[in-house]
Amino acid sequence: MLDELSAAVARHSAALWTHTAVPRLSLVSVEETASAELLHEPMICFAVEGAKRTTAGDRTWLIRRGDLFLNSLEVPVTASAHQAPFRCVVLRLDATVLAGLLLELDTTELRALPSPDGQVAAPITPELADAVTRWVRLLDTPADIGPLASGIETEILYRLLNGPVAPVLRQFAIADSSLSRIRAAARWIRENYDQPLSIETIAATAHMSVATLHRQFKAATGMSPIRFQKQLRLQEARRLLLARAGSAAQVATVVGYASPSQFNREYRRAFGLPPAQDASRLRQRVTTA
Repeated sequence: MLDELSAAVARHSAALWTHTAVPRLSLVSVEETASAELLHEPMICFAVEGAKRTTAGDRTWLIRRGDLFLNSLEVPVTASAHQAPFRCVVLRLDATVLAGLLLELDTTELRALPSPDGQVAAPITPELADAVTRWVRLLDTPADIGPLASGIETEILYRLLNGPVAPVLRQFAIADSSLSRIRAAARWIRENYDQPLSIETIAATAHMSVATLHRQFKAATGMSPIRFQKQLRLQEARRLLLARAGSAAQVATVVGYASPSQFNREYRRAFGLPPAQDASRLRQRVTTA
């Protein structure tokens, strides 16, 4: 089943990351093992070939063929194909769709749910593999997408809600869960990453005390709010430098650094080279690929 699914991903992947005509379905196909700095959105990745290493803060996951990986937050990560080619099917999560499905299920467990991590991995069951394969194969018959896609997506989510990732999915869908409040805090930091960080403001946004915010934010993302902001700043700086959007000092100011020397130190610590040299290396890699 995974061979058939991998072949379908390869057949319909136009680039590294391909959004498709099926709502909330994307395909990933990576042919080399180079690492990349990414902002992961809430999603489920079904790995069907190769392996991928993902690092967020102090946490690292190695996702191999036959694994699924659920990320419930917008979080900056470093990702690389540990074994290439790496191919996966991505279901982009929609809290409204999940909440609608939960209304049809037994919700007696919701009040007692713990505060889970923001990311979790599990094996792909045969039933899930079958449903995901049928979902991707809709791309072979576009006329079937409208009538069938939402029903297959519901089946996939239903099976996930009856498996080991269910606690995280349920927390994702519930408006006032601790995970949803951490998601609101992460969103605030992302939208204001270039501004001075106010822990008190973020805690108020999340309706938490400062101490609770620190504890639960790190539990969900693998990093503190300050480190989360730093990762966002450095990722954006790298993107701007690659696009030749200014000198290192100018880019440092744009992403919120008051001290260019601090920016240079943290950039080199994160990416292994000073900003200008790293940008030159990236441009060379892109143009020779």
